[in-house]
Amino acid sequence: MSNRPAGHGARSTVRPNCETGRQDPIRTFLHTADGIPIDSVYDPPSGVYDTPSDASRPASRDLVFVIAHGFTGDVERPHVRRVAGVLRGYGAVVTFSFRGHGRSGGRSTVGDKEVLDLAAAVEWARALGHARVVTVGFSMGGSVVLRHAALHGGTDAVVSVSAPARWYYRGTAPMRRLHWLVTRPEGRLVGRYGLRTRIHHRDWDPVPLSPVQAVPRIAPTPLLIVHGDRDGYFPLDHPRMLAEAAGEHGDLWVEPGMGHAENAADDALMARIGHWSVTAAG
Repeated sequence: MSNRPAGHGARSTVRPNCETGRQDPIRTFLHTADGIPIDSVYDPPSGVYDTPSDASRPASRDLVFVIAHGFTGDVERPHVRRVAGVLRGYGAVVTFSFRGHGRSGGRSTVGDKEVLDLAAAVEWARALGHARVVTVGFSMGGSVVLRHAALHGGTDAVVSVSAPARWYYRGTAPMRRLHWLVTRPEGRLVGRYGLRTRIHHRDWDPVPLSPVQAVPRIAPTPLLIVHGDRDGYFPLDHPRMLAEAAGEHGDLWVEPGMGHAENAADDALMARIGHWSVTAAG
């Protein structure tokens, strides 16, 4: 995996390895519009679909998935790598660590400035030569892909998994713990040293556009909302609010027995998301 530098607005071309004839992964630091270095990885498509029914069909060379992980995740987490591995059967994949996570710089704003991180990753994906971009986000990343599509555009389809519909939700025990982690000095220490996540101490000012407010602005870009009926963080009123706001241009999948975010999204579900994305992105 190469480690060549890349900055905001850089133009890149992926060339085959002269010895193997295959494209090699790339690892680099992108720079956001506000100057934050973002640890990012590009994986070329694996070559064939993973499902038996499509075993003879090559993965799309012009399609790329840009994956936005959940809070406290990063590009090296096993669940992020697994999701990327499944989606590589359907196209190339860009993964990255949000600000304040892993080796990326800055501090997490828990879904606000993170749209700039995703924007840099989408721009890089385009610069690598891909004509179609699908953003796939989980939990916090699910809210980010919605807001990015509404505010920045530039995507051909959007998939939001386990996302909240509204801010400041404290209706479940996991979300009350998360609010303690984000808002209390001792919580931020736990985040920094226990979860490898550096959290900004300032409150939002102004409060960013909420996911449910963002959704109507995404049309006509195809949108898929995925949520588990056993999600311990956000109950089913959240995806239903998002789906109602999306209207006819959004699809809602309520997954029986599924919990929250990447760890709960098994390979079969990710394969279905890959199929949907290939069709929805044209």
